Amino acid sequence: MNANSEIDVLLVGHMTADLVPGGKMLGGTVAYAAPTYAAFGHRVGILTSAAFDETLLGQLLRFGKVVSLPSASSLTYENVYSDHGRQQFVRATACDLRFGDLPNAWLNAPFVHLGPLAAELDPLDMARNFPHATVMLTLQGLMRQWGADGLVRFRPWFDADALRLIDIVVFSQEDVQQYPQLTEKVRGLSKHLIVTNGRHGGTYYNSGEEMRYASLEVVPLDLTGAGDVFAASLLGVLPLVGNDVRKAVSLAGRLAAYSVTRSGVDSAPTPDEIAAAIKRFQGG
Repeated sequence: MNANSEIDVLLVGHMTADLVPGGKMLGGTVAYAAPTYAAFGHRVGILTSAAFDETLLGQLLRFGKVVSLPSASSLTYENVYSDHGRQQFVRATACDLRFGDLPNAWLNAPFVHLGPLAAELDPLDMARNFPHATVMLTLQGLMRQWGADGLVRFRPWFDADALRLIDIVVFSQEDVQQYPQLTEKVRGLSKHLIVTNGRHGGTYYNSGEEMRYASLEVVPLDLTGAGDVFAASLLGVLPLVGNDVRKAVSLAGRLAAYSVTRSGVDSAPTPDEIAAAIKRFQGG
């Protein structure tokens, strides 16, 4: 890790206040990725935005340093279920996140995870300012839009300039159901692309080649956040396997399976699970 940096992993994205029966709960990529990075022993710095009196924010503090831009509200999601399936609504938003909002002590972070939830950051603005870091983008939150009713609808996203600068891109097959051509467009620009497919594992694309990776057979309790745990496990284990992305992808597929057997921030893999997975993978 970079001895000149205060942190090992920079995590950028909105925490969310998810409306649930009886109140609200912490959500968002940062809520699942931060405890995952912490389980690897990495020093984490989180740039987010939330209401100035947001009590859920305190749950992130045990996983790393937090800079939260004060906002009139936190990004708030509500899922409404009916006979026709699930509809997702944005009930409130927080401030946009920019490179200039970062503390100077975090600018030498060797690993950067961009995890937007509501197009709150510009990947190009971030990636071009970290030329010496390994930058990963989980882009699901760039493909959302909503109107006055708050109903979340699909928005196609593609930024060739940003993708050329981003080392690792992760999204799920479900994310691009309405935009399947994005996979081919991204794999032609980004160094490493991983398309996840839940319990079926997924596909890793690199330099014109494809590699299928597997998950583990488990009994799922809660699928929420599994993709975020996968991405954070991938980046988190990378320095432990000599920065070999192929190995990191295979390990992340196994570690993410643990996450669906638990709920909330407790879904992150434990240090013991991480150590055991690495030992098994290396044949120890």
